[in-house]
Amino acid sequence: MSYVKSTTDPRQIMVDQQLAARGIHDARVLEAMGWIPRERFMPEEAAEHAYDDAAAPIGHGQTISQPYIVALMTQALEIAPTHRVLEVGTGSGYQAAVLAHLAKTIYTVERIKPLLDLAFEHILALHLRNVRFKFADGSIGWCEEAPFDRIMVTAAAPDVPQELIDQLAEDGQLIAPIGSREDQQLVKVIRRPHGNIERVHLGGCRFVPLIGQRGWNA
Repeated sequence: MSYVKSTTDPRQIMVDQQLAARGIHDARVLEAMGWIPRERFMPEEAAEHAYDDAAAPIGHGQTISQPYIVALMTQALEIAPTHRVLEVGTGSGYQAAVLAHLAKTIYTVERIKPLLDLAFEHILALHLRNVRFKFADGSIGWCEEAPFDRIMVTAAAPDVPQELIDQLAEDGQLIAPIGSREDQQLVKVIRRPHGNIERVHLGGCRFVPLIGQRGWNA
């Protein structure tokens, strides 16, 4: 995969000014976000704002995350090409596409069927063939495919669901927004040997709520 850089290209301006200039240093993350056309994952009427420094609505009460937050969460997970990654909350598929550029296999779960169907179409159109999709309650993970090397949760829960921690491989990492419906902290969880759990707080954020058995009620 290759992407020709241009100083007038909105996508490259996003990479340079919103990501690299704000501390995103992982070359593979920058490459992935420079290659993936974010506009394809947004409603047609909002596509002209695809590279704005902001989240955007994608329908069904959901959003596509701000590019910087996508990059920050992805970089924090330290994804290797051999990793199997679970994503909770497919949305329009943009984050899954970024992850697919970096990891061996992505397992993505979404509870809103029309969004999952659109995400499938978007990712298929980019010829990314290492993404597996599931229509289900992502707050309880995807136990049939566990353990995972990395887990990314793209909606906010009161705390990290224990089911997701249990589905991490040893030395696996998880990142999730944790807190109230209005205000959250990005938390990175590392599952150490013998089941020991380490938590690292990465800063404030704001996400849509994680709806499900181990999240919020609708």
